[in-house]
This record gives sequence, structure tokens and C-alpha cells, in this order.
Amino acid sequence: MTPGSQSLEDLIRASSRALVIGVGGGGDVVGALAAARFLEFCGLKFVLGGLSWERSVYDPIPGPRKLSEVRNVRALHDYAWMANGNSQTTTGVPFAESKMAVFHGQEILLIDINGGVKGAVDGLEVAMKELNTDLLVGLDVGGDSLAQGNEPGLRSPLADSIMLAAFAEVAKRGTRTIWGVFGYGSDGELTVDEIELALNKLAGAGGLLGAWSLTPKIAEELEEAIKTVPTEASAIPVQCFRGAWGESKIRSGQRSVKLTPLTALTFFMSATKLYETLSRPAQAVRASASLEDANDALHAIGISTELDFERERHRTEKHF
Repeated sequence: MTPGSQSLEDLIRASSRALVIGVGGGGDVVGALAAARFLEFCGLKFVLGGLSWERSVYDPIPGPRKLSEVRNVRALHDYAWMANGNSQTTTGVPFAESKMAVFHGQEILLIDINGGVKGAVDGLEVAMKELNTDLLVGLDVGGDSLAQGNEPGLRSPLADSIMLAAFAEVAKRGTRTIWGVFGYGSDGELTVDEIELALNKLAGAGGLLGAWSLTPKIAEELEEAIKTVPTEASAIPVQCFRGAWGESKIRSGQRSVKLTPLTALTFFMSATKLYETLSRPAQAVRASASLEDANDALHAIGISTELDFERERHRTEKHF
């Protein structure tokens, strides 16, 4: 092995119960289920999680929801709560995680990133203790967490950069962590070439830990989950596993996605190596103690965010 690198097998064998979080919010929790089933196959139990940030097509209020803006959750910490099938915003919008709770039959963790990296770290550490988990897994659907910040298609770097910086921090404190990318390119942000180049750089730094594909059994479960939990990006890998090929449009035709059997893979990597080697966005937000801190930090290095997009959309729609 590359000096200082980790082994996926050793990380898994040293653990008994994983907290698997869809780090981009929304339908990423479906991709998290795919990674969790792999870990279960390896003998681990798991708890699923996501973010309190719904896509703007479902929740038109910009940004992630705070604890004061939700109901029917079980709070573990100001920035970490357990969602059930009745959890929703105070305006009546259910979370993707609420729907996953119905499908999966268990509570799902919600992380609120309104506290920036500092709040996310605090919430994650309390949640891991309360849920008795000893492995923290982040799952990014699409691969935009591999961005260095100058990719022209990058649209949603804020949530990923906060969560990656938080994972790097908890890893520094001794928590076993794994970062995963499922369905690379399936969110139509980074191109397949950009993602493969990032994976190449990460591999050269000893940060690539392994990969795992969908199986017929897991693909069938995800197909059923998608009937309950609406998602475009997490559905693409399943379609590719079933033989989809070529190109497809998502996000109301605004983005193009390449369909290839390789999209069915989940690449596992070191969150620390990804943070240190590639992620200018995560490095930029590392000291943030609020969502605004993090957003401003990305602006300072010339990156616009999904929060900017949502705010502009909300402002524009209010004038009609």
C-alpha cells in the first residue's frame, strides 16, 4: 500500500455499526442505502442519514431547515435529529429522509448544516455516540464532491464541501471515516472525464480505497425505494445497471448525463485524502461556524453555490 494509506477491508473489519449519510441532501439517501447494503454484506449493521436540505422543487424556502423549522423529529443535538415518516418542515414539506424512514421502517438521521463545518462536526459526533456507531460513511451521488472548484458544470458545492470538511475533522479526531461516490456523473454536474481525472489524482495520493457495484438484489431494492423517495440522480445508476446507454437529460432537461455501466459503481475513498489532495471548496469552508460563513468562503474563491441559486429563484418567483 502507499505509505499512510488505509485499507477498506481493515476499516470495515474494525467496525461493527456504520452511520451512512447521503451528504448532498435530498435523494442522496437512496444512494446511501446502496452503500449501506454493501457494508451489511460485510457484516456491519447500519443507520441511514441525510441532510435537512430538500431540493427547491419540493421546498421553495432557500437553504437547509433548522430545528425551529421542522416538526415531528427526535432531536439528538441542535444540528442532528432523527426523522420518522411524519417528519416535515413547518410549512408541511416532508424530507426525502422521512419517506426513506417509511420505506426502510427505521428512523433516519438528519444533519443540519446551518452551523457550518463546526456545527456539522458537533452534530455528527453526538449522533455517532447516541446511535452507537463506530464508522462514519459519507455518500455523494454524482461525484460533485470531487470538484476542485473550477469545473464549469459545478452547481451544488456548498453542502458537499461542508460535509467533506466535517468528515476530515472528525477523522483527525480519531473517528473511522469513509467517503463514497455513487453513480459518478449521474447528477449532471461534473463530467465523466473530470471525475475520472479526480479519481486518478486521488489514487496517486493513496486515497482510493476500493469500489463496489450494484447487484441485482440491491438494484431491485433501490427501484422500490425510488417509488417512495423521488430522486433523479440516484435513479440513473439503477437504470445503467439495467442496461441504459448513451445520454439522458435530468433537472427538467437542463443537464445532460452520460449513461454507462460504470455508473453502477460506488467508489470508496479516504475523506482525509480527498480533502487534502483535491477539494479547494472543502478547504475554503473548514473554519465556518455558519452556513453564511461557508457560502461567503466559497464566494471568496470564485465559486457560486446552490444556496445562491435557490435564493435567486425564490426572489424571482416572489415577483410573479
